[in-house]
Amino acid sequence: MSEAYEPLDIIAVGAHPDDVEIACGGMLAEMADQGYKVGIVDLTDGEPTPLSAGPEVRLAEAQAAAQVLGVQQRVILDLPNRKLFDSFEARVALAKEFRKFRPKIVVSFGDKTPMASPDHWQAMQIVDAAVFYSRLTKWDDVFEDLPVHTISAQLYFRLAFEPNFSETRAGQFTFDISKTLERKIESIRCYKTQFPPEKEYVFRRVESTAIAVGTASGFKAGESLVATKMLGSRNLFTTLFPSRQDDDNA
Repeated sequence: MSEAYEPLDIIAVGAHPDDVEIACGGMLAEMADQGYKVGIVDLTDGEPTPLSAGPEVRLAEAQAAAQVLGVQQRVILDLPNRKLFDSFEARVALAKEFRKFRPKIVVSFGDKTPMASPDHWQAMQIVDAAVFYSRLTKWDDVFEDLPVHTISAQLYFRLAFEPNFSETRAGQFTFDISKTLERKIESIRCYKTQFPPEKEYVFRRVESTAIAVGTASGFKAGESLVATKMLGSRNLFTTLFPSRQDDDNA
């Protein structure tokens, strides 16, 4: 491998620029604040969309959002918006990014999104396969001699437009974004072509969802994530009573 890539601790994968910000932008900002190296991979550029002048505008919005969150690396793959399908080529393209940046954790879609883009469901399948492909040996011709990489943990997110307490899943947990909720909202506001003034209600929905999800776990605000493997603990107190805001600040 001729080019050196700085390893990342976490990569979040979305189908389009703005998916990750809506789903887990608060978590990425918090982890970046804690000193972890965070990246985003968008499978498509999200274009065309009705109010955007073109891909270069959406790219500028995406880079501005990444800067707000403290994301160190953002990659936008050349896969087709609206026509995204789980394919061998898509799997390999994403797995190459995993081999380059060698994340410990990958976060992505974990379910279908009825009444929204079918690209999201395809993205989930592409990510699942790419996590597996990333660690497969004896495939140098496909991966251009990029070294194999085993991802330690995979998490699922959901688009945070409304809380969904009726479908609690095994391995589901709440990540505290009390300190980064405002930056999450600010990052979504970077997408002016996607959220014009007449869609101001979107920001209120994202904020109220974060507050509802966080309150259920004793936080000011939170994002719901699902571990793909059973969660474990070595200390009941640190697991059951994670650090929270002081009562005076609640």
